[in-house]
Amino acid sequence: MAILLVLMLTLLIGICEGQLRIGFYAETCPDAESIVRAVVQDAILSDANVAAILLRLHFHDCFVEGCDGSILIENGPSAERHAFGHQGVGGFEVIEKAKAELESVCRGVVSCADIVALAARDAIPLANGPGFQVPTGRRDGRVSNISLAVDMPDVSDTIQQLKAKFLQKGLTEKDLVLLSGAHTIGSTACFFMTKRLYNFFPGGGSDPAINPALLPELKARCPQGGDVNVRLPTDRGSEQTFDNHIFQNIRDGFAVLESDARLNDDETTKSILDSYFDFLNPFFRPSFEADFVESFLKMGQIGVQTGFQGEIRHACAAFN
Repeated sequence: MAILLVLMLTLLIGICEGQLRIGFYAETCPDAESIVRAVVQDAILSDANVAAILLRLHFHDCFVEGCDGSILIENGPSAERHAFGHQGVGGFEVIEKAKAELESVCRGVVSCADIVALAARDAIPLANGPGFQVPTGRRDGRVSNISLAVDMPDVSDTIQQLKAKFLQKGLTEKDLVLLSGAHTIGSTACFFMTKRLYNFFPGGGSDPAINPALLPELKARCPQGGDVNVRLPTDRGSEQTFDNHIFQNIRDGFAVLESDARLNDDETTKSILDSYFDFLNPFFRPSFEADFVESFLKMGQIGVQTGFQGEIRHACAAFN
């Protein structure tokens, strides 16, 4: 049933998005999607963490100036990718490899913004998540500036701040929950845990929402004054599998990221979390996979440039 819902949803998106459509490159570069998929598959076979890295790259790209590949530009310290809110974002080399292969067969046809979206899509089934189609036809932006990324969602944001930032992008509270569900795969650095573990209150102390059984484990992995680059899984017990286990962890106080834990503080977002565990009506509860795909596709439409807007870069790290 979940697979059927995903297929119906992606078909509907493809019909309704106008200049963005499924199969945009079918005539101009028919092997475009298979080329990207092969590059992503090779990267993830070498390092399973790449799946989560590519998902995060797409999210960070779309939240600044829309899904336009602006985060890929590297033209000095003022480039967007150097923003504080983009710390830890990676996957640039995977995108550049795919772009180079595409340029060798279809020069100046496939945008870097589309490669980012396709790579994130392809990463999901390689982590045992759902496979689906994404509409393409994005153009690359011509602006990349560190100052434009000041309002990125942050791990220490309150639930009100998170909801407001998502709303500014046309995303709902349900989208906030579902896109946070991407943390079902991947890891985070102790750098992002220090405040939650040791300075949650002005006088010090830990976030009381952390389950007492989890707190010693987190402190052992991220000791105060220790190496902030040490990494730990964001979905304890299921970090390599794309599923709704992250939601159960959040409900039980086992969320690793502070922003994930905040989803359990708000009545609306908590009810969305709980809806995926309605054991009284198992046949009528929502599908995490289908709902995630819906939010993923919706995010992929933020501020897109199409038609004669923007450009098609020859190299993703530089404007033409």
